[in-house]
Amino acid sequence: MSVDSSRSVPNFVTDALARLDVRVDEKERAQLARFLDLLLEANQRVNLTGIRDHDQAWLRHIIDSLTLLPFIEALPADAQVMDVGSGGGLPGVPIAITRGDLRVAMLEATGKKADCLKQFVLALGLSNTTVLNGRAEQFGQNREHRQRYDIVVCRAIGPMRELLEYTLAFARVGGAVLAMKGPSVVDELAGAGDALALLGAGEVQVYDAYPEGFDNQSVIVRIVKETSTSKQYPRVPGLVHRSPL
Repeated sequence: MSVDSSRSVPNFVTDALARLDVRVDEKERAQLARFLDLLLEANQRVNLTGIRDHDQAWLRHIIDSLTLLPFIEALPADAQVMDVGSGGGLPGVPIAITRGDLRVAMLEATGKKADCLKQFVLALGLSNTTVLNGRAEQFGQNREHRQRYDIVVCRAIGPMRELLEYTLAFARVGGAVLAMKGPSVVDELAGAGDALALLGAGEVQVYDAYPEGFDNQSVIVRIVKETSTSKQYPRVPGLVHRSPL
């Protein structure tokens, strides 16, 4: 996959990272720029993102993904992170680039998208990253992945009642799910009590993803995994969406 990786990191990105107090070194910034080029080039062939403007992609994809870094700062080397429904590699690839000491798995159900992710990982030399092609309902019942991950991240994979069933089975007891959501998540959580209880969730906290001064109302929901998830969850493919808990 050929791409012009000479594009520099825009000044507004450097400014945004400073305002977020997110530290990204020069090599990591170059890798993030290369990833963005790879993503937008692949998007001409496979529908990975609706955003085609380069500056908007920096804001909506890269910067947005990096708002998770403070929430995983305390993870030790070799901790395991799962990105469920990774799509074009968001937020999994930016996490893998900026936290090269972690082991990152990206799960994507659509074969063509998973193939793109594999190409990105190869082109970027991300030896800490694995791409999995399949559904969360199936991998969540696989003993190699069930309750194995310290942190599970996700973005745009559905309402909270569905999201919880897709993700909590992957988190180890004592681990957590970090869900990137909009401000309406407060209403979603109000109706998710049964799902939280049934799936082993403990404390739930909602944080602003961006500090004051940013024109962005995104939030990050942190759900602690308190007890083991019953073996009956996640349910068979399709049922999570048709009949949420």
